[in-house]
Amino acid sequence: MLVLTLVLAAIGFGLLVAALATGSVLWAWGCILVCLIGAGTLLVSALATRKPENDEVRPGRHVRRD
Repeated sequence: MLVLTLVLAAIGFGLLVAALATGSVLWAWGCILVCLIGAGTLLVSALATRKPENDEVRPGRHVRRD
């Protein structure tokens, strides 16, 4: 997921450069759209890999890590 986010950021930057070079608003809206998709992907990835807050182990118990 992180690689996809980086690729989307690079595409968004390319669209931004194209928008500035040509003066076209269409390229700028494309940049905004791609960046929003990348931000959503990054948010989903961060929430999916988050640990639960109550990750405590009672005394005498062992945590099994796979």
